[in-house]
Amino acid sequence: MSEAVAIVMAAGKGSRMKSELPKVLFPVLGRPMIEYVLDALQAGGVQRVLVVVGYREELVRETLKDRPGVQFVTQAEQLGTGHAVMVCQAALQDHRGPVLVVAGDSPMLRGESVQKLLQEFSTRQPACLLGTACKENPFGLGRIVRDGQGKFQGIVEERDADEQQKLIREVNLSVYVFDCLGLFAALPQVERKNAQGEYYLTDCPALMLQSHQTVEALPILSAAETLSINNLDELAIVERALNHERN
Repeated sequence: MSEAVAIVMAAGKGSRMKSELPKVLFPVLGRPMIEYVLDALQAGGVQRVLVVVGYREELVRETLKDRPGVQFVTQAEQLGTGHAVMVCQAALQDHRGPVLVVAGDSPMLRGESVQKLLQEFSTRQPACLLGTACKENPFGLGRIVRDGQGKFQGIVEERDADEQQKLIREVNLSVYVFDCLGLFAALPQVERKNAQGEYYLTDCPALMLQSHQTVEALPILSAAETLSINNLDELAIVERALNHERN
């Protein structure tokens, strides 16, 4: 098995940030938020990173041009998280190892979490391994549904969850490790039958389960890593958390 490659989703505008900057370039304590994500990947042992760019991609390319191991892939139309991974297929056609997929707006991601996920993937060798976390207030996040034996069954988004499922504290943080061949076999089966008309990467684990592949979810991410940035209020929360860690 070859070394892990990471895909960082960084194509969106992030209109709720009230800025013309690409969302991932919005400064967090003076640094573009995506820099923290790339630092965590590097600390976790990932040497090659595909950054999926779209909105004002020239700014992202210029900002990250000196980062070692970074390669850019253009997502001309932003058709969802599944589509962001689809456009990386040509760049990964010769890859036969794990593919780590993360969001570029999650600056609280930690290198030790990346390392542990990759170690667990190597040991367990599933088709897909989700890095999850338990959160006291999981409102707005997708819940991890398990069967009576504790095995992963699927991800239920907040808007689709029933009252019992809303009580689940284990949440999906969009941190995945996939077997590369299995990932690109599952993606063509993803459909756009949703209100946004997008391809959702969250459909892939369920499709893999349906084809009797092994999918596991491990709650090894910290509560701090549940913090992502979608608006200015969340930016302030993340900056306070980063300051707290530094002190």
